[in-house]
Amino acid sequence: MRLKMRRAVITVLGGCFLLVTLFLSGSKWSSCTDVNRLDNNFYRDGAPHPDGSKLTRLSTQAVDLTKNSIPYEELDCVINGEYTVGCRREGDDVYLPFSFISKYFEVYGKLVQNGDDTRFEWSHSYSHVYVPDGTYSPTGIFMSFEHYNVEKRDRVKCISAIEGVPISTQWGAHGYYYPIQIAQYGLSHFSKFLTEKPRSSIVIEDAEDDRAADQWAVVGQRGTVSSVIDRHRNTHVIEFDTSDSIHNPGIVHQLENIIFGFLFFDIRFENNGSVTVAMEMKGRPNRLFYLHYICSENVLAVSEDNVYYGIGLRRTWGRVTRDLMVDAQKGIMMQLGKKFRGSRLVPLRVISVSVRGHGWIDNITFASSAHLEQMYDAADWFVRHQDNKGGWPIMVTRKLALGRLELPPGWYSAMAQGQAISLLVRAYDRTKIRAYLDCALRATKIYNIPSSEGGVRAMFADKYPWYEEYPTVPSSFVLNGFIYSLIGLYDLKTVAPPEEARDTESLYSTGISSLKALLPLFDTGSGSVYDLRHFTLAMSPNLARWDYHTTHINQLLLLSTIEDDPVFEAVANRWIGYMKGKRAAHN
Repeated sequence: MRLKMRRAVITVLGGCFLLVTLFLSGSKWSSCTDVNRLDNNFYRDGAPHPDGSKLTRLSTQAVDLTKNSIPYEELDCVINGEYTVGCRREGDDVYLPFSFISKYFEVYGKLVQNGDDTRFEWSHSYSHVYVPDGTYSPTGIFMSFEHYNVEKRDRVKCISAIEGVPISTQWGAHGYYYPIQIAQYGLSHFSKFLTEKPRSSIVIEDAEDDRAADQWAVVGQRGTVSSVIDRHRNTHVIEFDTSDSIHNPGIVHQLENIIFGFLFFDIRFENNGSVTVAMEMKGRPNRLFYLHYICSENVLAVSEDNVYYGIGLRRTWGRVTRDLMVDAQKGIMMQLGKKFRGSRLVPLRVISVSVRGHGWIDNITFASSAHLEQMYDAADWFVRHQDNKGGWPIMVTRKLALGRLELPPGWYSAMAQGQAISLLVRAYDRTKIRAYLDCALRATKIYNIPSSEGGVRAMFADKYPWYEEYPTVPSSFVLNGFIYSLIGLYDLKTVAPPEEARDTESLYSTGISSLKALLPLFDTGSGSVYDLRHFTLAMSPNLARWDYHTTHINQLLLLSTIEDDPVFEAVANRWIGYMKGKRAAHN
């Protein structure tokens, strides 16, 4: 029997949102599994349907099923002559379950309760475009990074208590320092600092009170505590001396009603020692959780409700900045693995701070955030670890293109260089500390070194220079990493003295010219590609998933605020259309 399919892309796409409550409520309507993605064709807005009708928008296609007396029948829909899906026929219309449509067309939808009404919201993509609010500033918010939470990513093992930056596990379970992740950590916290309300804080110990030592109690083994003047800092500090055994309760400062999740303190140890924070967590019943910051080079260890972070030897004064909830979550995740994902720790309050060993502590502060401190931790890491090439080698193997390309440990990334420069420029602008600017200037050297010689510079068609996120041979030409490398150059050339920024200006101008020339190669007519491996390796295109596609758009919108050429805004707007189902015209 031939079914007459009229109106609306199989009216499927127009009417199914009203039947979704039926399709998703149970039975076989929500059980379409193992559906092959055999066809990625979408109908364009206003394009003719095979039966000659025109597509109409969802808003004009609503059908009130409560008033619809047309009976329906179940039938099999044969998809491309290869498999069947359970469907419904209602008069001349045929409806497919959204569980099938979602997988087949890679679209998204959900039921939404709006008061007494329920509606179905359909989305062609799942990510969000952030339109710039004015001209981009190299000393302001970095893109939309105020929305990033780098430290909470599953691929971040923890925030090192020695370096104060993320340790990644994305390509190596042992953990390693990944410059891109570190730069994003710093840029996100700087952007949050600029966009969030000022933090609240409470200093529980600065040793300036004559009776400061009375706040501390020696528990268990013998010990002493006193307020003294430190000759290195020329200020009062708390000196403590007791057993350094982790089993020793130590010298304890009991606390009341501390609900802030960030902790800062300045510390110096004579030899071995530790600082412990006891927290009460919500549960059935509530339980105590202990975070131990110990004199050790070991990064992280866990034993039941005890999490241990190494802070190094700390023989000289240094500041420790910790996000207590992240520290607790990473510890539990290390212990429980995937079983913990999706779970939430709910802190109630901080119970106490205790110290062990012989040392000095000062300026113990709890706060609602620590954005600037976290940003400077990241910037300082780049200053400490820059090598003589001006870069930060990535000490993990990276495989791409189904294993056809491989980077051995020690490779550099133009994206890492660019985002590090963007961070260092902001640190310099805020502090005027020359070390940050000098580090950023040195970071441009590697832009001139070819990928084949251990650098990041590639050439497309022997004509267009390209700064590689992954400097493989043959080249991969990743788009988002290249644009991030350009943004870093722009930041530096804008802030650095003109006489010091000539090379940076040249690198930026050359890169922008390459981007304008090659940008059309990344346009598929329905989305964008992540890289150009289909050119260099003669393999299928590497389509950018929606979050990378929106990254491309956000980057182009940023460039449109600092470059006069309208091409960036034009391409960005076209790519925004792809996110709503629009397609390039066919012949």
